[in-house]
Amino acid sequence: MELWETRMEIPPGAAEAAEFALLEAGIEGWTLAEDAVARKAWIVGYFGSVAEAEARMREIRAALPAGIAGAAAPRLLADADWKTSYREHFKAWAFGRLHWVPTWERGAYRLPEGHSALWLDPGMAFGTGNHETTRLCIERLVEFERGLAGDPTAARLRVIDAGCGSGILALSACLLGFRDVSGFDIDPDAVRISVENARLNGLSDRVRFATADLEGGLAGGGAGVLMANIQADVLVRHAGVLASAVAPGGLLAMSGILAGEGEAVRCAFAQVARGWASDSRILGEWCDVCLRRPSA
Repeated sequence: MELWETRMEIPPGAAEAAEFALLEAGIEGWTLAEDAVARKAWIVGYFGSVAEAEARMREIRAALPAGIAGAAAPRLLADADWKTSYREHFKAWAFGRLHWVPTWERGAYRLPEGHSALWLDPGMAFGTGNHETTRLCIERLVEFERGLAGDPTAARLRVIDAGCGSGILALSACLLGFRDVSGFDIDPDAVRISVENARLNGLSDRVRFATADLEGGLAGGGAGVLMANIQADVLVRHAGVLASAVAPGGLLAMSGILAGEGEAVRCAFAQVARGWASDSRILGEWCDVCLRRPSA
């Protein structure tokens, strides 16, 4: 089988804009690869001929916002290469007692006593935690659970992953011991991948995934932890819906926000979440906005 790889490097902060532009243009057959540690990002495509590779990359370049597209040249992959070439960009990482590990390291990876691993295959998922926005949400989740130590009601808190993508946030909540965990996404493919990652980790019976928009996915409300790794403009537009879905004493952890967009998000939620504790962190070119609803 002949397979040509075309890899176009883009600025790491432009990955979300690139993804949105390609989705809007209806262009398929590409993958976004990101490495938060190395602060690099690429648009990667695999094609059956060099002519197809060159034509598709011209199409992709024309759809991207000005100044994003870097140089790219097709490369013929050997049969043994194309199945594993993506692996170089995904590394195991840990925070607290949770570890996120590629499946091919499962036999060799050593977990400290009392720690848990979420096994992920980057070839089939939208994310593995190598992006700053995912890490920001995960760190908030781990720290929140750590603060509940000794609380007998903690495991029963409802955890919702809004815009679940690969399901990494919801599945991480399961590993932390939360029992009422669900995730939803407007994209049926994201839901399918989340379900597959749950099966891969033996968590299918501990988490629910569904296809829904924000209004539908949050209709039940009552979230002790609501995570929303979504574009800033969507967060601002649905600020009221998101805030109303958080239970008293609950946490609203939001990411997917460029550092320069953080103030707009904070201002929008200040209007609908008056009196809530609020703080924000920056990681690379991204930030989060984290809100805590008063208990009473």
